Amino acid sequence: MKKLATLFTDSYRELFRVRTITLCAMFGALSIILGYFTIRVGDYFNLGFAGLANELVHFIFGPVVGGVFGGVMDILKYIINPSGGFFFGFTFNAILAGVIYGAFWYKRPLSFGRIMAARLVVIVVCNLFLNTLWLSMLSGKGFLVLLGPRVLKNLIMWPVDSLVFLLVAEALEKSGVLRELRKAADFVR
Repeated sequence: MKKLATLFTDSYRELFRVRTITLCAMFGALSIILGYFTIRVGDYFNLGFAGLANELVHFIFGPVVGGVFGGVMDILKYIINPSGGFFFGFTFNAILAGVIYGAFWYKRPLSFGRIMAARLVVIVVCNLFLNTLWLSMLSGKGFLVLLGPRVLKNLIMWPVDSLVFLLVAEALEKSGVLRELRKAADFVR
């Protein structure tokens, strides 16, 4: 439990560093650009790579920065490209997902198992339960009616998204980019 508290404390300290904010802004811009390449399949099904930039923030800066970044990016993306009405439940999910990913990945060695475990928690809590609840409330459709296709989509995308993130993170690690980003973030300490 002490390790988890230290994780959150260290991530909280990251939040007030100029370099952290600068790097988050760059990752945010990348996320917005990648968001334009999202493919919408139906009303409730999207395929895209915007989450990769977000996940790198969660990995590098931890749960507190990840949660703040997730919430700010959700609101910013809505302002830039609104689709439907604004609903805070989706922003809450973005914050919660950032906290979960950050808690699993921050200052820990990245492995396929750790990525899969973090994604499973986010899939069950955020995607399947909360998102489906919010969609049910907004659309007036039954929770179980919406849940079926969402379970199938998440089961298919779970290993695919995990593998894509692992490959990108490993490529950035091997190229030295991730080391330089961490060094830039650690510079002020």
